[in-house]
Amino acid sequence: MADDKKYLRKVLGECRGALPTAYVTSASRLVQLRVLESSLYRAVSTIVLYAAKDNEVATDLLLADALGSRRRVLLPRVVPETRELVIVRVRNSAELVLGSFGLLEPMGAEIVSASNLGPALFCVPGVAFSRTGQRLGRGGGYLDRTLATVGPRTVTAGLAYSFQLLDRLPESPNDRRLNLIFTESAVYAGHAFDRSILAG
Repeated sequence: MADDKKYLRKVLGECRGALPTAYVTSASRLVQLRVLESSLYRAVSTIVLYAAKDNEVATDLLLADALGSRRRVLLPRVVPETRELVIVRVRNSAELVLGSFGLLEPMGAEIVSASNLGPALFCVPGVAFSRTGQRLGRGGGYLDRTLATVGPRTVTAGLAYSFQLLDRLPESPNDRRLNLIFTESAVYAGHAFDRSILAG
């Protein structure tokens, strides 16, 4: 299984890395618009985002809209010593600075436990996804450990390009499935998700 994951990370990572800038910009915009237009986004006052790297689906539109609409916006920060993520509130984009693994991270002091997010949308990147909510990440397990602690009122969502969506992925016991997958062409209800929220 580890070899299968390694192979998929290599192949799909190279595919994503080779995407033209114009495609990344256009497709990322479409993915984000699907989130912004969803009844789920309209219903929540808290959103967890990420800073995109290596041609991941961008989150700049989501960040701007969420801050502008006075939602509580949070982003993850890596704690290298404990190999954990902490979720930190962000009040403006200037609070993001270059941190671990070359990622933009929030440097604020207001940390919110993933188990206490309440009704929230938790957006995550990935190398690959399946329609049933499986996710293949970079391999460190940081996000999976965090996602394992989110409460029942927090919806987890992968932001992906359509080519990243596969029928099945190799899955280990510590891998966490997502409730939704947003792509530029569709929205998929994944693990343990009430499909009725996609209406409207």
